[in-house]
Amino acid sequence: MRFSVICAALPALGAITAASAQSAPNVLDPVVITAQRIRESAFDSPAAITAVTREAIDNGGPQVNLSEVLNRVPGIVALNRQNYAQDLQISIRGFGTRSTFGVRGVRLIVDGIPATMPDGQGQASNVSLASAGRIEVLRGPMAQLYGNSAGGVVQVFTEDDATTPTLSVSGAAGPYEQRKFGLKYSTTTASGDGITLDASRFDTDGYREHSAARRGQFNARWQRDLSRDTHVSVVVNALDQPDTQDPLGLTRAQWESDPRSVATAAMDYDTRKTVRQNQIGTVVEHRFSEATLFTGRLYLGERNLFNALGIPLTAPPQASNTGSGGVVQFDRGYGGLGAQLSHRISLDEGRALRLTGGIEYDRMRENRQGYINNLGAQGALKRDERNVVENRDAYLQASLDVHRDWTLTAGARSIDVRFRTRDYFIQPGVPPAPDNPDDSGSVGFSGVNPVLGLTWHAAKTVNVYLNAGRGYETPTFTELAYRNVGSGLNTDLRASSSRHLELGAKWKVDGVQRLDAALYDIDTKDEIVVDTNSGGRSTFRNAGPTERRGLEVAHVAQLTDGLRSTLSLNLLRARFADGRRLPGTPERSAFAELAWAPKAAWGGFQSAVEVVHTGSLVVNDSNTDAAPAVTLLNLRAGFAQSLDGWRFTQLVRLDNATDRRYAGSVIVNEGNGRFFEPGLPRTWLLALTASHAF
Repeated sequence: MRFSVICAALPALGAITAASAQSAPNVLDPVVITAQRIRESAFDSPAAITAVTREAIDNGGPQVNLSEVLNRVPGIVALNRQNYAQDLQISIRGFGTRSTFGVRGVRLIVDGIPATMPDGQGQASNVSLASAGRIEVLRGPMAQLYGNSAGGVVQVFTEDDATTPTLSVSGAAGPYEQRKFGLKYSTTTASGDGITLDASRFDTDGYREHSAARRGQFNARWQRDLSRDTHVSVVVNALDQPDTQDPLGLTRAQWESDPRSVATAAMDYDTRKTVRQNQIGTVVEHRFSEATLFTGRLYLGERNLFNALGIPLTAPPQASNTGSGGVVQFDRGYGGLGAQLSHRISLDEGRALRLTGGIEYDRMRENRQGYINNLGAQGALKRDERNVVENRDAYLQASLDVHRDWTLTAGARSIDVRFRTRDYFIQPGVPPAPDNPDDSGSVGFSGVNPVLGLTWHAAKTVNVYLNAGRGYETPTFTELAYRNVGSGLNTDLRASSSRHLELGAKWKVDGVQRLDAALYDIDTKDEIVVDTNSGGRSTFRNAGPTERRGLEVAHVAQLTDGLRSTLSLNLLRARFADGRRLPGTPERSAFAELAWAPKAAWGGFQSAVEVVHTGSLVVNDSNTDAAPAVTLLNLRAGFAQSLDGWRFTQLVRLDNATDRRYAGSVIVNEGNGRFFEPGLPRTWLLALTASHAF
């Protein structure tokens, strides 16, 4: 691909539609803050950034998984495993696909509080979509200023508080005993307190055998202006997900013959997970002047996990149990703080210099144990350790209007991540068992991410930007935990570094269309990849050089007062140096939507047709097999009514309307050949909401 592709694509895509509306909705140019850590329109932001609105969240599904709405964002792939024990598989520009559970290579932030641990591993399951107002997705070099990540940043913001006391009750139902119930309260008091409370419970028996799940969530935010210049917010959230069954992956033969089946090991060892997480955080903003803003954050949390795996471990001869498999259990405490100062210096002719700098410190400490899995029951202790990881980062970003048509952006972030483990499971060998040595140790990683960008304001309706930067991604504690041979931290594993180059353009067409395009080139050294993956336990290694070449296109148009189209396209060539594809990475993905909401419609009627395409997914580094590409057709319709202070809404969805059989995701390098995780066949959803403003 060549950067000239953008020049050719702009007029062609701009002519896709002929608009007749008089004005465009806010969806064409939402306000974002992620790219430069200041409020600005998405059009003016000098980076590839996309905002998902509350409207899209309401219409996307039962509001359980981020995959319901992120599929409309170019450059990001959110694969729903239909396995709530393993969370979603989220990747941006090919970073994050190696993840066997959780999210890696992508930074997650919720209301200014990190949802990614200091080692770079995050969880998407604690995001409450029911109270989310918007989701911002930042890709490319500018994302490197957020620290230990490579692909990008996903930031979720709770919706604005209601101006009057408003209570909402919601319910959703679908096949396989899917049920969700929610209760939300929001208000702004006379004294200026903004309050949003959101509680929900989701249950499902699962599409596959042994895949039942229950998830309870609570999200609350209080905010207030303490003075004209000081604003404070406090966010509390909780996740309770007990006894979530894990059906594991399937071989190709199992998937093709019966996608609802389950791996034998899942039944033999009752593979399952219980997770509980509680967190509280506060963000304070103080404006020293119209030009200077201070932002500080502080947060604390705890996460407890019990995970029964199907790992073939051998019990010591002296133990009373002789089962196999593994049980992981940990109690984790984490927290952090950050401080940021932004200052704007006005220059002549309307130009300005904007400076932003900050420091961040985050720490995680966990007590981790491993046990024998006796056919589903916890057996003898096999591992006992205390782990600590912490990061100390600092960053500085500057944006200068060198001319009324040109803006120069530069920045750098220093990253320092330290891992320590203390081994408490030390035993002399009893023949024929080997000695179990002291595996205590430590390892550290440090680097600097520089970024440089230039934006050309070619016209009031056209912006073109060129960004270059370097990324740095450390291994997570999970990736350091095991060696292929021996025991102790995998200190041979190195951090990966990447060079990013991005050329992008944003164009507003006739005030009723918006076209964004970005062409990128990424080279990575010491890419961290899965080495072996068996029964839920993975080891990792550094691969040789990899390259990613891609094109992202997003187009939104208000065709008439009630008709709107959305199109996103991602083309990605992600390869190892020898030409093999990076596993788990689709080289094509696309989303297209035609939504109709006639203003004079009875009952607030609105409807849409969605087409979602995901390219083939290679299952391992050797490229010996792949999940085939799939194109899904989704249909939806909604209604809304108002009566005596009440507002009622109904949503009906038919997903995978043509009933395609497909693999929703793959488990990269799975050692037993169980790579495939089936997607859902044709499914329906009915969601109802009743809201009352007092």
